Amino acid sequence: MIFDPVVMALLLVASLGMAGALAGGLFAAQLLRQWNPASGDARQIALERRTHLAATVLRLLLLAQMAALVLFVHNADRMAILFTGAMCALGTLNVNAYGMPAFLLMMAVFFLAALWLLVDAADREGRDYPLTRLKYGLLLMAAPVLLASGILQWLYFLNLDPNVITSCCSKLFTPEGSGVQAELSALPPASALTALFGGLALLAGLAALASWRPGTLAYAAYGLSGTLFFAVAIVAIISVISPYIYDTPVHHCPFCILKPQYGFIGYALYGPLFGASALALGVALLALWPAPASLHDALPHRMRRMTVLSAVLFALFALANLYAIATSDLILFH
Repeated sequence: MIFDPVVMALLLVASLGMAGALAGGLFAAQLLRQWNPASGDARQIALERRTHLAATVLRLLLLAQMAALVLFVHNADRMAILFTGAMCALGTLNVNAYGMPAFLLMMAVFFLAALWLLVDAADREGRDYPLTRLKYGLLLMAAPVLLASGILQWLYFLNLDPNVITSCCSKLFTPEGSGVQAELSALPPASALTALFGGLALLAGLAALASWRPGTLAYAAYGLSGTLFFAVAIVAIISVISPYIYDTPVHHCPFCILKPQYGFIGYALYGPLFGASALALGVALLALWPAPASLHDALPHRMRRMTVLSAVLFALFALANLYAIATSDLILFH
């Protein structure tokens, strides 16, 4: 299985990510010790040149890591037919002990990569590299996650065994089962829908407030709320939106909605949700970080654009949920 082209591509990206984590982490540690933009000595000039090169390479590596998450899930769904008991990506991820941790770490890498790229874009608008310490501090924090993610992906693919009988969504995401998945599946639909659309209404109000009265507090409130809403949305998808898509109250799998028989609607849900949440996370960090003087004018405009784009993506996520409910034959309320 390891010689499958998609698996090889994923392992290549994972290996590049590990190499980038090691090299980038060492460079970030050096930069944080020696960085002094007020100095004009040869060491600082050399460090600035290396920073430009390192940032270019990191942008490509981190974009590849973000894309790898989509490919990883698609590949897990594609390989489900190879394992007894697997009906979707969840079954493939449960073939061994490394699949689900690898997936969760790849999600963490997605948001860390998006956050770094957003800070990097803001930093490039300043004349004196005002956010360089912040973004390389983030890189130093992200390096262990990148390294662990790559290691787990290698362990996962090296230990895939087609003779293993795996557990899939019909056993894990059921209210009658045990564990976190079962508890999420058993949540009352009315409560989940209230939290979902109530949260979306709150985000719309905060986005409007940030546009009408822009300021650190408004942007921070939107950013933090948008980041926390990600968990609310995932819970709602599992507990109530998925049953609407499947037209049955007992199927709660958050992976099967990516399948073609359901119109790939999962991508219409997860794509905007992940993008909006990543932007909100970036808004929160940039709002809470002390604004550098060289970004006094540019940073508020950037945060406003990020907030508007995040709100638009959340609106698309809301429309996808409404479409799933409106087109379903399932009736959960009388």
